[in-house]
Amino acid sequence: MKGLLVESPPADVYGQMAMDEALCETLPAPFMLRFFRWKGTGITFGYAQRAREVEEAAAARGLAGADMTRRPTGGGIVYHLSDLTFSLIFPSSGDDFRPMETYDRLHRAINSAYARRGFGFELSNARTASYAVNAPVMDCFSKPVSLDILYNGKKVLGGALRKFGGRMLYQASLQTEDARTGAARHEAAIAEGLAAELQADWEKAPLAEDALARAGALAEEKYRSAEWIRRI
Repeated sequence: MKGLLVESPPADVYGQMAMDEALCETLPAPFMLRFFRWKGTGITFGYAQRAREVEEAAAARGLAGADMTRRPTGGGIVYHLSDLTFSLIFPSSGDDFRPMETYDRLHRAINSAYARRGFGFELSNARTASYAVNAPVMDCFSKPVSLDILYNGKKVLGGALRKFGGRMLYQASLQTEDARTGAARHEAAIAEGLAAELQADWEKAPLAEDALARAGALAEEKYRSAEWIRRI
């Protein structure tokens, strides 16, 4: 089945979150994979986290005043300083929401593709369920949870989910030393693994004009707004 490998323009945290939501709304293809191109650095945090405590955690790391917004997905704080960030949108019918099964499918597929390329990654067998990272000030990469991807025992890839009607949004971050300098090989592995799991054939396409316009509106009206960022 056709899938779009969406090529989007560089954006800050507000624009990146807005582009994902816009794609969920416009849905130009059943499957969409997008690797973020960053304009500067920033911080995103989970839908259920408390903004004030996230700000305090960022300040403790010397990042007071950094661009920061709430994600539509769950999970913990993610510092987008040198990571490879990506999102996947795919059909999800009905009201059934089984995040652990979804993580299992996606992360096993990604890990298998890395293994075929000789990477020594592995899946975490930690007993902590993914929903535990919704703690008010949890750093997403400070502690592996079940089905995260590890390297030498350290978490290097994790993701979070949000259901938008009949589609699922998965947002993920790869945090290895070469996540951006070696982006081409990481993107190839991730795209291959997800294509195999979803039985999708990726076709490169620019972000459509209607999605880009909708993203611009969402970035200003929602993701930059204090009402959204400080909703908790």
